[in-house]
Amino acid sequence: MDIDELIKTKRATRQFTDQPVGDDDLTAILEAGRRAQSSKNTQPWVFVVVHDRETLTALSTTGTYAGHLAGAAVGVVLVADRASAEFDLGQAASYMQLAAHARGIGSCIATIYEPEQARAILGIPDDRFVHYALSFGWPTPEERDRPPRPGGRRPLAELVREDRWS
Repeated sequence: MDIDELIKTKRATRQFTDQPVGDDDLTAILEAGRRAQSSKNTQPWVFVVVHDRETLTALSTTGTYAGHLAGAAVGVVLVADRASAEFDLGQAASYMQLAAHARGIGSCIATIYEPEQARAILGIPDDRFVHYALSFGWPTPEERDRPPRPGGRRPLAELVREDRWS
């Protein structure tokens, strides 16, 4: 798939099969995150890769809509050296999710609303920012074959202003 098709067909996957994500695929996904752009090339991230089912289940309780982490083949917790790195973390997350999608691997972002709990689960130092995680895995047939939501995305004409707001 070319990049336009990848972007158009990427969607959140929350139900995964039991099939593991292979080392080569996982490395490619993490490599895509590593290659993401960041403000002033600071690369403020560390990726905590979680395979352990008990740990994924524990992490799934750190956010209201993080339950999909419990069923993922692998989770990646995005850790930054400062809170102001959210945009940079979003870049890394997007690159990883597109790299996964290109391989047929599903993903979904989770917001961690209980960062202290996530730090305790993973042993992350208190001076690090932890607010997001990604689940990765092979989509169940129901997820893979799910039709797009009616309505899709808002039209571009509703989103773009030329030169000024009005």
